Amino acid sequence: MDWKKIWNRMIYPPLWLMILLIPICTAALVAVFLLNLSEHPVAYVIYVLSFYTLSVVTVFCVKVLPGYYRSIRKKVYDHPLGNRYMTDVVFRTHVSLYGSFAINLLYVAMKVTYGIIYSTAWFMLFAVYYAIMAIMRFVLVRNVQKNGIGSHLIGELRSSLVCAVILLAVNAVLSGAVLMMVYSNRGFEYQGMLIYVMAAYTFYITTVAIVNIVKYRKYNSPILSMTKVISLASALISMLALETAMLSQFGGDTTPEFRRMMIIATGAGISATIVLMSGYVIVRNTLEIRKLKENRE
Repeated sequence: MDWKKIWNRMIYPPLWLMILLIPICTAALVAVFLLNLSEHPVAYVIYVLSFYTLSVVTVFCVKVLPGYYRSIRKKVYDHPLGNRYMTDVVFRTHVSLYGSFAINLLYVAMKVTYGIIYSTAWFMLFAVYYAIMAIMRFVLVRNVQKNGIGSHLIGELRSSLVCAVILLAVNAVLSGAVLMMVYSNRGFEYQGMLIYVMAAYTFYITTVAIVNIVKYRKYNSPILSMTKVISLASALISMLALETAMLSQFGGDTTPEFRRMMIIATGAGISATIVLMSGYVIVRNTLEIRKLKENRE
C-alpha cells in the first residue's frame, strides 16, 4: 500500500470536494452551536471533519493557491488587453473610471427604486451619496476623454479641484446618515456570514485605497490622485456602514448611549478626514494653477 500516495490524496483532495466541504462544515458547526449539541457524539464527528477541511484549505492556500495565482497572472499578461491593463497606468485608470461611474449610476437607480417602494428617506439619502460620487467620476471621465492623462496639467488640476469641492458635499450626506443612525435607530444589517465577507472586503478596499494614494503620487497626475482620494472617501463611508452592522449584530450587550457615541465618533472622524483631504486638494491645486498661469505669462 502506497501510504504517500494516500496521504497526498487526503491533503490535496479535488477542488470540487473542497468547495462541497466548506459550506457543509460551516452549516454543521452553526447548527451544533445554535442547537446546543456541543456534547453530542455527532458533534465530535463534525469537529473532526471541520478540522480536516480547515487543514486542507490552509494547505491549499499555502501550497496550491500561489501556483494558481502565477498561472492566472501569466495568462493575463500573455493576453494583449490584460497586458495593457497591468502595465499601462493610463489605460487602467480609464477602465477604472468608466467602471466606477457605471456602478455608481446603477447604485443610484437601485437606491431611488428602494426609496420609492419603501417610502423612506434612508435609501434616498444614499441615492444622493452615490449620485455625488457619480458626478465626481463623470467630471474625471470627461476630462480624460477630452485631454487624456498627463498631457494637460491645468485641465487636470481644474477637474480635480471641482471634484474636491463636490467631495465636500459628501459631508452633508454623511452628516445626514449619522443623524439618522443616531436619532432614528437606522443602520446597515448583513445577514449571517455576509457580515464577515463585508468586513474583509471593507478592510481590503480601505487598505488598498490608502496604499494607492501614496503609490500614485509619483505619477504627478491630479486626475490619478483624485481618483484615489474618491476611493478612500468611499471606503471610509463603507467602514462606517460596517460599524453600524457590527454594533447591530454583536452589540446586544451594549447600551444605546454607547452605540450612539461610537457612531458619532466614527462619523466625526471620517467627516474630518474628508474635509482635510478636500481642503488640501483645493489649496494645492489653486496654488498650482496660479503658478502655472504666472509661468505662462
